[in-house]
Amino acid sequence: MDDIPRDDIRRLLKSFGVQADEAILTHLARLPGEQPLSIRLVLEDRTDYGSGKPEHRLHLELEGTIRRRTGAG
Repeated sequence: MDDIPRDDIRRLLKSFGVQADEAILTHLARLPGEQPLSIRLVLEDRTDYGSGKPEHRLHLELEGTIRRRTGAG
C-alpha cells in the first residue's frame, strides 16, 4: 500500500483523537457526577459513489465506558 493514503489516514485519526479527547473532557466537566460515560465512536464512509456504490461500505463502531475519578487519587 502506498504511503500517501496511510499518511492521510494517520493524520485524520490523530486529529480525531485530539478533538475527541477535548470534547469528552469538556462534556465531563459540564456534567459533574460519578456515573461513567457510555460512548460510541462511529467510523463510516460518507463518499458519494453515485450509481457505483460498493457492495460493502466502510463502517466501524466501537463502544466503551469512560470512568470518572472518585475520591482522592
